Amino acid sequence: MKPETDTLIVGAGPTGLVLALWLTRQGIKVRIIDKHPATASTSRALVIQARTLEIYRQLDLADEVVANGHKVEATNIWVGGSHKGHVPFGNAGAGLTPYPFMHIYPQDQHERLLERRLNALGVHVERFKELMDFTEHDEFISARLRDTTRRREQDTEDDNNNDDDGETETCEAAFIIGCDGAHSAVRHSCGIPFEGETYSQAFFVADVEGSGPVFNGEAHVTFNANDFFLMLAYDRGHRGRLNGAINTTTLPANKDLSDLTFADVADAMLQANPAVKIDKVNWFTTYRVHHRLAQSFRKGHRAFLAGDAGHIHSPVGGQGMNTGIGDAVNLAWKLAAVIQGRAALSLLDSYEAERHGFAKVLLATTDTAFNFIVSDSYLAYFLRTWLVPMLAPYVTRLARVRRMMFARMSQTLVNYRDSVLAAAGSKSKSKSTLVAGGDRLPWAPVGDVDSYECLKEITWQVHVYGAAKEELTRWCEDVVKIPLHVFAWDERYGEVGLGRDVVYLIRPDMYVAVADGEGEGEGEGVTGRLEGYLKDNGIQLG
Repeated sequence: MKPETDTLIVGAGPTGLVLALWLTRQGIKVRIIDKHPATASTSRALVIQARTLEIYRQLDLADEVVANGHKVEATNIWVGGSHKGHVPFGNAGAGLTPYPFMHIYPQDQHERLLERRLNALGVHVERFKELMDFTEHDEFISARLRDTTRRREQDTEDDNNNDDDGETETCEAAFIIGCDGAHSAVRHSCGIPFEGETYSQAFFVADVEGSGPVFNGEAHVTFNANDFFLMLAYDRGHRGRLNGAINTTTLPANKDLSDLTFADVADAMLQANPAVKIDKVNWFTTYRVHHRLAQSFRKGHRAFLAGDAGHIHSPVGGQGMNTGIGDAVNLAWKLAAVIQGRAALSLLDSYEAERHGFAKVLLATTDTAFNFIVSDSYLAYFLRTWLVPMLAPYVTRLARVRRMMFARMSQTLVNYRDSVLAAAGSKSKSKSTLVAGGDRLPWAPVGDVDSYECLKEITWQVHVYGAAKEELTRWCEDVVKIPLHVFAWDERYGEVGLGRDVVYLIRPDMYVAVADGEGEGEGEGVTGRLEGYLKDNGIQLG
């Protein structure tokens, strides 16, 4: 029996919406639900990393995101109310990506864009609908869903989730994906532990309008003995996002964190940096930072976690939302292949292998950075308020340093070399080249030729930088029926690690599956080795 939908996506934040868009573009039937009444109405996640913009280029979203967002040119460091350093960004990632800058695009605008594009494809988010639980069967899952419209209208929602609070229905789907955040109902129904802890330090975040030197379109970080503040501009005008640590020793007595207002933290902020002039507060909330990782991103054969449902961590570096979008794209092409009968169910094992490991490393990295920011140790204080402000403006004048920092922050260095999908490709004979199976395909523009332009098509494809043999051309056209793109050799390709005449089999998510030097191996030719790779991984093309 065929289930009513191919995929049930729980949660319509950026992760769920991108997953739905990607699947729909590949002809997969999607049902997406969310218990909230609408998309985000506040800025929340702001930073769109370069790797996400590359993904959005495939979805024809990047131009609109860039046009309506804001490029942050520099970070300023303030200590004790004095300006201590100016660290320029500019196009720090020039040559690495088509999007070599730090880009701001508030989440409320972001979600509206994603949902509008999804609606244009005939898919609509079902609001006021939540997952109660689900059961996995051999060929599908059956999920119990509850409509909470009446409960919302009566304003009687509670945390007990009584079955009488709304009409229920059963949805059958081939797969269920939890994109429903830190309190994921999918993760809870799976019984997957969410391991980690909550930091004791409290923070606030506010969308503000103001004036003065910190409202110049750049980022401004303020340090002193007890406080930390970050102002991140939305534009070159007067709007921005203000984040800060809450010094509990200065708060009114007997006042809970949830009861605080901006007035409660304003004095400490102004003492730390008098240059911050706030004229209007459009949104304010307090929060604590968590770092948690789901023990697994999968339960059984048909339930998966993505985004904050699987990992939450410090907002340092603007990695969280971008990592969730990376999860969505990694999973989407694999789900599509399995659902369409072009891959074995075992292909989905690679999702856990590729994304869980990356999330684990990311949590450790952001944890270290966060502790540096909030630590009250003398060493951390010395580094924050003396050494970093003194050295950062000089060190970052070096293009190589800026490029390295950008590459790490932008997620363009993320690779899956240890994945089973990359390991299978190690059988092939490869010429000397830095690019290997599991790497993101490097961006290498030569004149008017943009090597990423052909990646707009979400499909497997073959790239050759140099000359392709007739055997490969026939195999691509007649056997597997996937695009073959041949680029006339240029030294620029060698500079980014691509090998001359090497055959690159590219996954739908722009990662290299196999790098194979034609003519180097003995016995079977390159097409035989490529077919061996596909067979080993249960993938069928053509």
